[in-house]
Amino acid sequence: MNTPLVIRPRAEDVEGQPILRPLPSAQCRSVGPFVFFDHMLETRYPPGHGMDIRQHPHIGLSTLTYLFEGQLQHKDSLGSDQQVGPGEVSWMTAGSAIAHVERTPAELTASGSTLHGLQVWLASPKEHEQGSGHYSHHPASSLPTSENLGVKIRLIAGSGFCLSSPVPVLSPTVYAEVLMEPATTLLIPDEHEERALYVLEGEVELDGERLEPRSLVVLPSGESPTLAAEGEVHLVLIGGAPLDGPRRMNWNFVASDPALIDQARARWAAGDWPKVPGETGRIELPARP
Repeated sequence: MNTPLVIRPRAEDVEGQPILRPLPSAQCRSVGPFVFFDHMLETRYPPGHGMDIRQHPHIGLSTLTYLFEGQLQHKDSLGSDQQVGPGEVSWMTAGSAIAHVERTPAELTASGSTLHGLQVWLASPKEHEQGSGHYSHHPASSLPTSENLGVKIRLIAGSGFCLSSPVPVLSPTVYAEVLMEPATTLLIPDEHEERALYVLEGEVELDGERLEPRSLVVLPSGESPTLAAEGEVHLVLIGGAPLDGPRRMNWNFVASDPALIDQARARWAAGDWPKVPGETGRIELPARP
């Protein structure tokens, strides 16, 4: 097996929520359609506190939120208002312009709660970059799973491992959650050209080499390596077909054409943007880096 690329995430803070962000990085800008990967670290919020990300804009991408613990309220400029719990998928396609809010529900803010999960962004194909926005919520029971010889796989989005998720992805995608019992193995099939693993917890080897927990391991194309769990392991696999051309990322905007980002920045700064019903607070446009 060729040597995988190991990307060590940088630690950041999003409105008080600590995260690890391995993607994008200088070493790797995308894996399949995935251009952004945030691990929302397990965080205990005391009573009166919670995550509260005010209105902010997006273009040219889909966001997918998947929680292991806790609850989030999603609201957007389409009028969606949805609570999202563990094992459920919150899927939002931005199209040409959307705004949304993500926060701890009021009742959990009052009582205190724990939050732990992942949020990823998938770049839209060029033909969908300037399309209409869309939101859908997928309960845990709708996501297909398989269990065999101590390995449980849940297909969060896309297709793989003979499973297919109902999440309406826009290009060939795989996003799978994998739980392995001690002394089990799993072959990672060569079903998608670009793939990467992120180990949340546990000790596991990839073709005999120990994987570094909480690092993104980009797998060589065209190979089918084998995972071997030493103890209980929790990881995710992401990937899919390569993007149909390079993408620019600036703040919350993703586009194949830099002019689209310039237009989006100007519109948000001027307040010319769809608004989330009932919301007045917003995150202002940051200066260009």
